[in-house]
Amino acid sequence: MANYYNKDLYKILNINFDASFDDIKLAYRKLVRIYHPDVAGKTADVLKFKEIQEAYEVLSNEEERKKYDILHGFYKEKIRKEYQQTTADKKNKYEEYIRQAKQRTNTSESFSQSINEALEGLFHSKKTASSAKKEPKIAINGEDIKLDLTISCFEAINGTNRKVNILHTEPCPNCSGRKFINGSKCPLCKGEGILSLQKKINVKIPKGVSQGSKVRIKQEGNKGINGGKDGDLYLIINIEKNPYFKTEGLNILCNLPITPFEAVLGAEIKIPLPTGNVNVKIPPMTSSGQKLKLSGLGLDNKSKQKKGDLIITVLIKLPETITEKEKELYNKLKELSANNIRKDINNAL
Repeated sequence: MANYYNKDLYKILNINFDASFDDIKLAYRKLVRIYHPDVAGKTADVLKFKEIQEAYEVLSNEEERKKYDILHGFYKEKIRKEYQQTTADKKNKYEEYIRQAKQRTNTSESFSQSINEALEGLFHSKKTASSAKKEPKIAINGEDIKLDLTISCFEAINGTNRKVNILHTEPCPNCSGRKFINGSKCPLCKGEGILSLQKKINVKIPKGVSQGSKVRIKQEGNKGINGGKDGDLYLIINIEKNPYFKTEGLNILCNLPITPFEAVLGAEIKIPLPTGNVNVKIPPMTSSGQKLKLSGLGLDNKSKQKKGDLIITVLIKLPETITEKEKELYNKLKELSANNIRKDINNAL
C-alpha cells in the first residue's frame, strides 16, 4: 500500500469522513469518469488519477480505513458523532416511552414503571457510547522503504560497505504521535503525528550480489505506531555496466582485448581480479571471439562449497593510431602472406 500518512484521502474523493462505503464507491466512479487517461486523453493528470486510486484502495478497505482514521483523528470524531446520534435517538425513544405510558394507563404505578424502563434504556445507551468513546490503540507496522543503490562490478563480486541516506517517518517525539497537546496542534509535527527525517546508515553489501537483487536491512524502514513493528529497508542493487567484466551466476566473464601480433604469436597477459592479479596465457593463433576458461577463479559460494570460473572472451583489437614504421611492416606482411582466409566464403555460393 502506498504511503498515505500526509494525504487527506477524503478530500481527494470529495467526500466527508463519515461517508458510507457506497458513497465512497460512487465518488470514485464519478472521478474516474473525469480523470481516467482513456477519458481525459492528452490533458490527463496522471498524478491526480494515481491519488484517486490510492484513496479508493485505502477507504474501500475496512481495516485500512480504520487504521487511516485512527492516524488522522477521524476515528475519534466518528465515535463522537455516533455518541451524539445515539444520545439523540435514546432521548427521542424516552419521550416516546412517556407519551405511550400516558396513553396506556392513568395509574401512577404503571406510569412510573414506564419511566424507569425509559431511564434504564437511556442509561444503558450512555454507558455503551462512553465505552465506545475510548479509542483503541491498534498496533500499526511501519512501512518498508525501497532504495536503489548503484555499485561497481568488483564491489558486486567482492562485497562492500556503503553509507546510504534514507528518508523515513517516525511518530512525533513531542506528542508521541497523538497530533495534539493540551487541545492544540503539536507545534513540532504541525498536527500530523509523524515526522519525516533524513538518516544516514552504514550498510553491508554481501559478496556475489547480482543485478536487481534485494539486500534487506531489518528494522531500518519507517517506524511502527502504537507498538507496531518497524519496517525494513530494501536496497535494490544496480551494477554499473563494465565493458570488460560482468558476472553470470558464480562465473566471472571477461572481455579481453589483444593485439593482432599477440593473437598470432601468443602472449601472457595480466588480468586484475577482486582476489588479485592473474596471469593468462594466450595461445598462438588465437581467433577473435575464442573463449578461455580458468577453473575456480570465479565467485566463491562457501555455503554450497562451490566456486565459479573465470571465462575469458578474446577480442582482437586494432590500435587507434599506428606509426609509419608499423604501417611499413604491415605492408611487408601483406606481401609475404600467402594465406587466403576468405576462401570458404568464396566457395560458399
